[in-house]
Amino acid sequence: MDHSPAEGPQTPGDRGPSRSRANVLRWQIGYGTFGVPQAAAPIAFALIALPITGSAESGAALVFAMTAAQILGSVPITRLGERFGPVGYLRTLIAFRTLGLIAVTILAAVSSPLIYLMIAVVVAGLVNGAAYGHMRSLLNHLVEPAGMPRALGIAATLNEVAFASSPVLASVLGAWSPVAAMTVVSILGAGPMLLIPSIPEARPTPAATRRAGRRSPVPGTVWIWLFASGATGAAIAGIEVGAVSFALSFGLNPAWAFLFALALCIGSVLGGIWVSIRNRMPGRWKVTTFFAITTAAFTLLLIDGPIAVTLAGALVVGWFLPMLDTFYLLALDALAPEDRRAEMFALLRTTNALGIMATSGLLALFGLTTALFGALGLLVIATALAAVYSTRGRRRRQTVPLG
Repeated sequence: MDHSPAEGPQTPGDRGPSRSRANVLRWQIGYGTFGVPQAAAPIAFALIALPITGSAESGAALVFAMTAAQILGSVPITRLGERFGPVGYLRTLIAFRTLGLIAVTILAAVSSPLIYLMIAVVVAGLVNGAAYGHMRSLLNHLVEPAGMPRALGIAATLNEVAFASSPVLASVLGAWSPVAAMTVVSILGAGPMLLIPSIPEARPTPAATRRAGRRSPVPGTVWIWLFASGATGAAIAGIEVGAVSFALSFGLNPAWAFLFALALCIGSVLGGIWVSIRNRMPGRWKVTTFFAITTAAFTLLLIDGPIAVTLAGALVVGWFLPMLDTFYLLALDALAPEDRRAEMFALLRTTNALGIMATSGLLALFGLTTALFGALGLLVIATALAAVYSTRGRRRRQTVPLG
């Protein structure tokens, strides 16, 4: 079971003309550029807020506003798109986000009050979750089910490269001109609007279903993986958002904070490459093992030991993140009803953001140690849920990896 190719759902348009390596590559690059604004936001927003308010912390308020807007808009905006063609709707959402980011850039250039910047970032963030949900659902029309793990592994690797390089890009350009940094971030974030190929097979939800207002029920197992996504998001935030606190705890200059985020990103890139090479859907107990090792590695961050131990823990956590993230996407792909698949992918992005917000809030209010314990607690619960799910599956003698 552990070594069989992934089996995703087949849809009527699955074997259409859109399936080509060029189209898949365009989707993967678009997926990588999609996350640039979110990855660059903490630094880019801090740099544009500093000359306006005199405090870099105001940038954190902008990041919070954008993330909160994403959470609120995720499901309703995803459902709103059911009556439209998925490709056209996705491009519209990316255009909407780009306009919001351009507005941020213009307002920063004329030194507008922070409240106007906050309105603009809310506009940009409102469509983020829905855009992600539709983007991921389109991959089903481009890739055969057996090749889905490899396609997602490559996409995860490109995403990690974007998340590692975007803050550096924002820092370098922002040192010269914060407005220039926001301009480049806005342009790169518009990438999916141009890169996502036309997919004739991708069609809106049937009108009869929309009129009846019926929605297919979602299996309970889906909520386990949504919770798990939040737990891994919390773990990521513990390392990335807490990077400066880690540096200070080891007596280092805050500028060395990049070491901890870099260790996480290196592990993630290597893990993504491994997923791409292996191209397999992990079995139930293997996923539980991934959670257990991730939890154990995260525990190393709480040990008062040498910096090498902390960096090793971040590296191992990073290694397993693409494996777990790819599993979440494949699990939801197989479990979610077709008419709610984009919605579930949007929720996956949302729960991940909630985990990041939870750890960030604990870090801001109570410090690094409390934030790390909070994230560790979520990982322990996710590991236990995965173990219960695996045990239940074995008792039922099921042969399909996702139940």
